[in-house]
Amino acid sequence: MYATPEQFAATNKAYVETLLTIANTSFVSAEKLATLNLNAARAVLEDGVANAKSLLAVKDAQELVNLQASLAQPSVEKLVAYSRHVYDIAHQAQQEIAGILESQLAEINKNVASALDKAAKSAPAGSDVAVAAVKSALAAANSAYDSMNKAAKQVAEIAEANVAAATNATVKAVGASASAASKTSKKVA
Repeated sequence: MYATPEQFAATNKAYVETLLTIANTSFVSAEKLATLNLNAARAVLEDGVANAKSLLAVKDAQELVNLQASLAQPSVEKLVAYSRHVYDIAHQAQQEIAGILESQLAEINKNVASALDKAAKSAPAGSDVAVAAVKSALAAANSAYDSMNKAAKQVAEIAEANVAAATNATVKAVGASASAASKTSKKVA
């Protein structure tokens, strides 16, 4: 009924391994974000230099309007792509950590159920009600956790769909306004 030192050592080792896995997942995600940010900073610098050169080459107002219209769309598309990459990295890390924690919770539940069964076998007569109450509470807690987890996943899916729709709408709106600005500038000229 009582845990042996070997059981404590095995449990502690499992917890340490879980924490190391979570830490490694976090470091991999941080590394991906750092790489993404460095690449984005490099691209912004290169685009800034190219845009500045283009602006210096402008000869009249019409050319300036056309240049502004042509620069807006790629900038928004790059910003949207960057945001998608950040979201993907964060979402992947969250999924991996959630999976690790879910398996850890399942292991804990299995160990608690096993301990309850062992305790019930060696418990004095009349303690069946207490053991049943603890098992019922554990089942209710697991059910509540599962319900909350399902609801959180649904909220995440809805949020992901909304972000995708908003992103697409933004790209389309910028493209439409750039096209309209280009047509207006042609009419003025």
